[in-house]
Amino acid sequence: MVLTGVPVIPDRDEAREWAERELARPEYAAAEPTPLDRIAQGIRDVIASIFGSEAPAGLGSVVLVVLAVLVIALIVTAFIIWGRPRAVRRATTPFAALFGEEESRTAAQLRRLAAEQADAGEFTTAVVLRMRALARGLQERGLVDPPPGATVHAFARAAARVFPHRAAELESAADVFDDVRYLRRPGTAAAYAQVARTDEQLAAEHPAPSETSDRPDALATAGPRSAPR
Repeated sequence: MVLTGVPVIPDRDEAREWAERELARPEYAAAEPTPLDRIAQGIRDVIASIFGSEAPAGLGSVVLVVLAVLVIALIVTAFIIWGRPRAVRRATTPFAALFGEEESRTAAQLRRLAAEQADAGEFTTAVVLRMRALARGLQERGLVDPPPGATVHAFARAAARVFPHRAAELESAADVFDDVRYLRRPGTAAAYAQVARTDEQLAAEHPAPSETSDRPDALATAGPRSAPR
């Protein structure tokens, strides 16, 4: 006599074998999500995390992947055109101060203004502008970089390390600048010509490699003047 309807309780190995057979059936394989479905679900998760809501259910996997590719392409294009975004854009030029005062004009602009003032007989202003042009010219060439607050004599000593054969002319031009700027002595045509000549000489010369080896720390080691002018 064969008993039917009595449940068969498999052991552990038989249970595992039965489960593997069941999951191997075609209908289970068809229900597995495809790689495209997984990518789409990841995109939905990103949209939900950014906007706090799920992506519209009507959007298929292919549409979501295409949208993601378009967004990435737009970001890459923006980087190519505009570069990396900057947190803060400088409102002033890199050279915003000179001899303790604001000065954003270029060497060419300062030279032109100095010449105009000299032609008008305003030699005091012309001397100040031409000395600033001299300093700005060396700064633009990357030869001397005076920090904010550096005096004209500190600059002259730093420039003399780059052009040691012009040390006397630089110190003399700094004296002229101090005379008209701080001692209130009137500028003269001769004083302006002296500063302009030094500026022209330095603009036409290039330092030897050995003369620029200590340039980065030039002003840091210049030290104060022995007596203020």
